[in-house]
Amino acid sequence: MTGTVEGLSPVNRLRPRRSCLAVPGSNPRFLEKAQGLPADQVFLDLEDACAPLAKEGARHTIVDALNNGDWTGKTRVVRVNDWTTHWTYRDVITVVEGAGPNLDCIMLPKVQDAQQVVALDLLLTQIEKTMGFEVGRIGIEAQIENARGLVNVDAIAAASPRLETIIFGPADFMASINMKSLVVGEQPPGYPADAYHYILMRILMAARAHDLQAIDGPYLQIKNVEGYKEVAGRAAALGFDGKWVLHPGQVEAANEVFSPSQEDYDHAELILDAYDWCTSEAGGKKGSAMLGDEMIDEASRKMALVIAGKGRAAGMTRTSKFEIPEA
Repeated sequence: MTGTVEGLSPVNRLRPRRSCLAVPGSNPRFLEKAQGLPADQVFLDLEDACAPLAKEGARHTIVDALNNGDWTGKTRVVRVNDWTTHWTYRDVITVVEGAGPNLDCIMLPKVQDAQQVVALDLLLTQIEKTMGFEVGRIGIEAQIENARGLVNVDAIAAASPRLETIIFGPADFMASINMKSLVVGEQPPGYPADAYHYILMRILMAARAHDLQAIDGPYLQIKNVEGYKEVAGRAAALGFDGKWVLHPGQVEAANEVFSPSQEDYDHAELILDAYDWCTSEAGGKKGSAMLGDEMIDEASRKMALVIAGKGRAAGMTRTSKFEIPEA
């Protein structure tokens, strides 16, 4: 989604987010280490990763890290506390006033209805106007963590032009629906199918209906990289754009799972080239054509755009070249 504010340039709302690294905002050592990891996004956490007594100090630690750290190539996000707490407004004011120009998004957890997103949008606008920042540049990421939030996810996704992602928060969600499991990210015992399929698809449909990205939540068994890949693979297969990572060992796994294979990327680029040629004057202005043994048309082009876009965002390089077919 590309949001615009009158008189200002468009904001890129579709940033790469294959790997979204969680970093405790109260830990300077972790904040420094995160800057050198190949994660697409880093979110500095003021919520669950910060003890109540550490939250106030963590705000200032985060401001310092955003202003003085090297976050080149990363989307910079801060997760504030949810609106049911007394910390939220001060989280937003301190972080945005202190480091607004070096911040890309605010992540709002436990979103239950659209008005909570609207409230954050209004607060951000007031801060930006007061501080002389570009109005509307800072995005919002909304985290769905309970049944009420999922029921209202369509309205939440439409709540603000600042919205960039809808995120699934599995741990709190599992607790909110009394799911019979203590292993976050794994299937509950006794259920023969994928217990998360409806939840993930519901979030994905809301996100796509409003041109937002959909992000899967964490996998807490941080040393089980193969388990992480399996769970991430299910979300990627559905069409999710990325997944949280809680440990450096999960970063490369996320980047791999949510990137197309080299073969698929090359094939997508070939489809785009072939379709452009066959619909051109030189190609006979045809609506469909053959690429090898495969018939391609406008629907093929749309599917190829998705794969090619993911590959380009991942910095992939083509290893094949389209050859104009002989007459």
